[in-house]
Amino acid sequence: MASQPRDHARLMDTIYRWQRPIYDLTRKYYLFGRDRLIRELDAEPGMAVLELGCGTGRNLAQITQAWPGVRPFGLDISREMLKSARKRLGGQGELALGDATTFDPVALFGREGFDRIVLSYAISMIPDWQSCVAHAAACLAPGGSLHIVDFGDAAGLPQPARRALRAWLMKFHVSPRHALPDVAHDLAHAHGLACGIQDGPMRYYQLVRLTR
Repeated sequence: MASQPRDHARLMDTIYRWQRPIYDLTRKYYLFGRDRLIRELDAEPGMAVLELGCGTGRNLAQITQAWPGVRPFGLDISREMLKSARKRLGGQGELALGDATTFDPVALFGREGFDRIVLSYAISMIPDWQSCVAHAAACLAPGGSLHIVDFGDAAGLPQPARRALRAWLMKFHVSPRHALPDVAHDLAHAHGLACGIQDGPMRYYQLVRLTR
C-alpha cells in the first residue's frame, strides 16, 4: 500500500513529461466547467485558496486574476507539472509536491485550513479519490468551501459520442467518478457541511460544493 502513491507519482510524471508543453492548449477543448467554477468561488482579498492537483498552474493564475488579493497555494503529485506551474505563476503563491489524499497542510504550507479548496478534473485521475475529497473537506477553515469540477456521465450526449469520450479518457488513465454526488452527500451528512451539486450542459461535467 505504501508504494501506491509513489507508483502514481511515477505514472503522472511519465504521462506529463511529454504532454506538459501542450497540456493547456489541448485541454481547453474538453475540460469544460473550470472557468465556471472559478467565477463562482466568491473569494475575498486575503483568503487562502488551495488547488489540489494544480497541474500547470492554469487555474491558480486564473483565480488570482478573477479574485485579486487572494493567496494562492498549489499541490501536485507530479514534479513535471509543477515545473510548468512554477514558471506560470512566477513566484506568486506557494507550490508543493505532495499526495492530495494524505498531505499535511501545516508541514507543507504552514496552515491548518484554507478558505477555498479547488479540485478541477483531478479526482478522475486520483485512485483513492474518495479519501482525497474527504481530506480536502477536513482541511477547510471555518466558513470555507470545497469546489469540485469533473466529468459527469455525459448522459445528454449521443451514445457514440459517449463511447468515444470514454475511450479517449482511458488513454490518459482518466476515470469519471459517477459516485461523486453520493460521496459528497455522505460527507456533508457526517460532518455537518452544506452540499450543493449542479450538472453542466448535457451532464458533461458535474460541479460540487461543500461548505463548512
